[in-house]
Amino acid sequence: MRMIARIAALVAVCSVQEVPPVVAQSDTHEAPEARVEVPDSHVGTFSIVGFDPETGEVGVAVQSRVFSVGNGVIWGEAGVGVVATQAIVDVSYGPQGLQLLKEGHSPADAVREILARDPDPDPERWTREGRQFSIMNARGEVATHTGPRASEWAGHRIGEYCSAQGNILAGPQVVEDMVEAFESTSGHLSLRLQAALEAGQAAGGDTRGMQSAAMLVVGEDMGVWLNNDVVLRLQVDDHPEPIAELRRLVEMAAARRERRGRR
Repeated sequence: MRMIARIAALVAVCSVQEVPPVVAQSDTHEAPEARVEVPDSHVGTFSIVGFDPETGEVGVAVQSRVFSVGNGVIWGEAGVGVVATQAIVDVSYGPQGLQLLKEGHSPADAVREILARDPDPDPERWTREGRQFSIMNARGEVATHTGPRASEWAGHRIGEYCSAQGNILAGPQVVEDMVEAFESTSGHLSLRLQAALEAGQAAGGDTRGMQSAAMLVVGEDMGVWLNNDVVLRLQVDDHPEPIAELRRLVEMAAARRERRGRR
């Protein structure tokens, strides 16, 4: 209820500030201006959102040098889409993004609307200009925003049915390699998301290291139980090799799907 009230409050104080342009094409995008000094509470994160046009599944995966990153970054609902919200993060961007998609907004319109609504309540320590988030709908359309003051290096790249984004990274090669890995990997969407995380880490990843990783894949009635839209929801909250541990869980889930005659 507190989250619902918070979102309602954000809508009520809708801002008329000028919003930076939304990037929704395949070019790599880097935040152009000087970034804020990184406080201890800010941690590097990289994520990938992706869509499988054959199955209709949509998913999101993340790795970060923070405990239990999945609790704040990844959001999704079958038939609606997924959201990754990170950097100088406002967690309400996740449910706001899903609600706007439900109302029929395109991902690009949803990104613009969320930024316009943001009242920027703590511009010195938690500036709106440092937000980074990506919204993908259930058709694989995506829009991603990296604020000009997200902590260096910050940027994103949009590919075919995917977007990779991150902050406090080794450089643009991280998101570029993530997109390439997603596009070149075959098999279930979870395996493609996993390959993207592994490629991002191999390219230097988060310069502060690793601690947690998470993945969410949704599809209407595609879960293993009745009336279950969650294909998988996996979290590695604290581990010296969180991406490797996530790989173990992804492959375990794949084996379970195979035993049930699913892809």
